[in-house]
Amino acid sequence: MERPRRSGAGFEVLPATFAKASIPYRTGQIIYAQGTPADCLFHLRSGEVKRSVVSKGGKETIIALLRPGAFFGEGCMTGQPVRTATARAASPCSVVRIGSTKVAGLLHKNRRFTDYFISCLISHISEVEEDLVDQRFNSSEKRLARVLLRLANFGENGDNERIILPVSQQTLAEMIGTTRSRVNVFMNRFRKSGFIEYDGELCVYRSLLNATLHD
Repeated sequence: MERPRRSGAGFEVLPATFAKASIPYRTGQIIYAQGTPADCLFHLRSGEVKRSVVSKGGKETIIALLRPGAFFGEGCMTGQPVRTATARAASPCSVVRIGSTKVAGLLHKNRRFTDYFISCLISHISEVEEDLVDQRFNSSEKRLARVLLRLANFGENGDNERIILPVSQQTLAEMIGTTRSRVNVFMNRFRKSGFIEYDGELCVYRSLLNATLHD
């Protein structure tokens, strides 16, 4: 599962003309749909974006929950003709759309943009490899713990003891490939162990990270 970018990350690398052209989206509004032409890159300025894939049988799987600072739709830079996933606003958000030709120009002329964009791609590749191992060898419960830690960005937030996450159990179930009822069982276990609080808002504590590292 792709790691959400830290809030504010990457804002300074875009020229002001692009930042001013950000597009607002309502919760649930589609930014691009699976199967549509891949002709531009997107940069998330605020809010959250959900990327999902729908199988031929109609089953939907969430493959990423993105936070401010994230790039998405980068397949347009590799010759990908159509989108392989759907990107939808998971909350009110603001997104910058950059045509693939303009992205190529930025990569040639703007060193700061190039360095940041490459670092995002490398991070994404690393996370995909981690997810493959996670899916093959770890239980649903451990996959849930890893997703919660990624969403909370533990390890990237200094000494924060608790992080509040705006995410539903149904979304978590789709992210790890199980049912909402199973997620509810795991969440109750985590809560009883003092790893999380879940009462309207989901609070993740650092103790979940410690437990996962020592598992």
